[in-house]
Amino acid sequence: MIKRTLYFGNPAYLKTLNEQLVMELPGIGETKQAPIEDIGILVLDHQQITLTQALLSKLLANNTAVITCDAAHHPTGMLLNLDGHSLQSQKHQAQLEASLPLKKQLWQQTVVAKIQNQASLLIQEREEAKYLYKLAEDVKSGDTDNCEAQAAVYYWKRVFPSFLEFKRERYGPPPNNLLNYGYSILRALVARSLVASGMLPTFGIHHRNQYNSYCLADDIMEPYRAFVDKTVCDIVRMNGKFLEMTPKMKAALLSIPAMDVQMGGQKSPLMNAVQRTTASLAKCFEGHTRKLLYPEL
Repeated sequence: MIKRTLYFGNPAYLKTLNEQLVMELPGIGETKQAPIEDIGILVLDHQQITLTQALLSKLLANNTAVITCDAAHHPTGMLLNLDGHSLQSQKHQAQLEASLPLKKQLWQQTVVAKIQNQASLLIQEREEAKYLYKLAEDVKSGDTDNCEAQAAVYYWKRVFPSFLEFKRERYGPPPNNLLNYGYSILRALVARSLVASGMLPTFGIHHRNQYNSYCLADDIMEPYRAFVDKTVCDIVRMNGKFLEMTPKMKAALLSIPAMDVQMGGQKSPLMNAVQRTTASLAKCFEGHTRKLLYPEL
């Protein structure tokens, strides 16, 4: 079953009753309910949202990722369950003891999948992608030649229409805002799934930053970024240069976990694909396989 992404952008009082999330919405004078077990991601995007400790506890026990946004509507924080798997300590140990050669091989697979998905999106956007496919073939263990960065330079120059004169900068002009928002949803989804698979999102296979609590999530989400990019391409096609965030754009980005993706010849919602990816990563750490499962765009 695919989990729901719930978004709150207006004042609300959130509590729990009978394993339900109860939403009191003073602005429209309504009270609604949703089963807590159905919720995968909860986005809190208003300064006048109140929620009870009892609800928060139940959400985290359900492994719901709770995202908080700042006054500028940018996701700024995330709460995750600390006890996501029955064999957690065993899986943590396997993750922490993973050898450097294994990590380099896993990163190689990750970069190859990312570049191939970028190439596929360029073709869908009627752009040339032979260079990216060639780069994907040349990725070495650990990506020592930094093919990922070479691919990014080529990709970002072509993926959006030329009239945008786009540069990928975190705080740059639109559609950077849309990419950032979509990546935040994706990051929460991957971090949540890593916890459910018994791993620590903090300790990455490539990303290393003492100030980053989600290095492994940032690693594993890389091949999935192209699915966010595809959604943003669709938004650009509909809106041209008018890319300040609207409720309709936000709804499109919040629907990314439910979008269909192909993995191993099977179609499934992106959220389910992420779960298969993190499960395959846990098996790699435990020595059962050396192959990560990633979707194809």
